[in-house]
Amino acid sequence: MFGIGVPELIVILIIGLVLFGPGKLPEVGRAVGKSINELKKATAGISDTTTVQQTPPAAKAEPAAAAAQNVQAAEVKTEETKIADK
Repeated sequence: MFGIGVPELIVILIIGLVLFGPGKLPEVGRAVGKSINELKKATAGISDTTTVQQTPPAAKAEPAAAAAQNVQAAEVKTEETKIADK
C-alpha cells in the first residue's frame, strides 16, 4: 500500500523503542491499532450512508413523456374552447 518493506518497519520499530521505551511501546501500539480500527469503522459507515440509488435513464424519460402528453392535452382543450366560443 505505502511501499513499506521489512527494513523500513525495523527502522520504525527502533525509533519507537527509543522514543517511548520498552514499557510504553505495547501500550502505544495498542492505542494506534484501536485508532486505526475506529477510523475504518467510521469510513465504512460514511460510505454506506453516501451510496445513492440511481434511476435508469428509461425511468427518467417516462415522466417527461407524460408531461408532454399533458401539455398536448391542454393545447387540444384550449383549441376546442376557442372553436366552441366562435
